[in-house]
Parts: sequence; C-alpha cells; structure tokens
Amino acid sequence: MTEVAATGAAQTRPRPAPVAVWDPLVRIVHWGVAAAILANATFIEDESLAHEVIGYTAVGLVIVRLLWGLVGTPHARFSAFPPNPVAAVRHLAGHLSGRHRRYLSHNPAGALMAYNLWATILGMGITGYMMTTPAYFGIEWVEELHEGLFAWLMISVVLHLGGVILDSLVTRVPLVAAMIHGKKPVEQSERTR
Repeated sequence: MTEVAATGAAQTRPRPAPVAVWDPLVRIVHWGVAAAILANATFIEDESLAHEVIGYTAVGLVIVRLLWGLVGTPHARFSAFPPNPVAAVRHLAGHLSGRHRRYLSHNPAGALMAYNLWATILGMGITGYMMTTPAYFGIEWVEELHEGLFAWLMISVVLHLGGVILDSLVTRVPLVAAMIHGKKPVEQSERTR
C-alpha cells in the first residue's frame, strides 16, 4: 500500500499480515445459510418439500453456529462480539466522522446484524414448522408472521451487504474475501480488539 505523507512524498508501508479469524465451520455455516436463503427466496416454490428442507437446513446451520459461539474458536465465540447497541451506534458514527476502527471479529454493528439474522432465521423456522402442524395449519397470524419475518430477513440481508461493502471500503479490510479464506489483514496493534 502506498500512502502520501504530509510532505507529498510517496512512502511505502507494508501490508498488515493476515490473521486467521474465521475458522472453516464459521465460513461453511455462513455460506450455507446464505445459499439456503438465496434458494428459498428466489427459485424454490413456497410450500414445497424443498422449501421446508432448505429452511430447516438453514435453521440447523444457525443452531450449529450458536453452539459454536459457546465453545468454538476465540473469534467465533459470542464473547468476541457481544451485542451492544451503543457501541454499534458509535461505530457507525465513527465511519461518518472519519474514524475507521478495525476489529478482528465482527465490528459492533456487524455483531448486532449477526444476532438479528440468526434470530430472524430461527423465527422463520419456528413459524414455518408451526404451519405444518394440525394446531396451526391455515392459521392466518402464523402465516403472516412467517411472511413478515421473511420481509424483515430480506431488509436485513440488504443492510448486511451494504454494511459489508461500507466497512470494507472505509477500513480497507476485504470482508468478503475474509469470509472465503478466513483471514483478515490487520495491524499488530489491532489484534487484541
């Protein structure tokens, strides 16, 4: 990376060394859930067996991820990215004011989004299952809640993608690539965040 110093002369600064952050389980779950959502949202017919199987697969993957958040690798654990709305607002305000802090795990806004996505997917799984039971089959509020959760999921996915793009641009950390190969380039001083 080349930066221009205050004198105007170009100086070469070495790229930060990549640090393994996202383990294979985190990446498999992430892309598996993304594929399931994409499939059920675009080309799988509602109320089909495939829709149910894919939906339950997404729920199963989220449950695996939640368990991994308790016992998994350090950056996958919930303690690495606790939900904190105040910190999320500060993080986003920092972007607006030009202070771009990097995080090894999720940044505070990303952490809230992860918890939101997981809760929404679990809620969709519960309401989807309810619609298959004799007690709730054809019950309008269950169907409306399932559809409302789907609408919220689509809004959340768009916000998630926008957040990933924004954070990648302002911090110069390629987040999509990091979720593919598991490594983030970070400075030594940032490795404890």
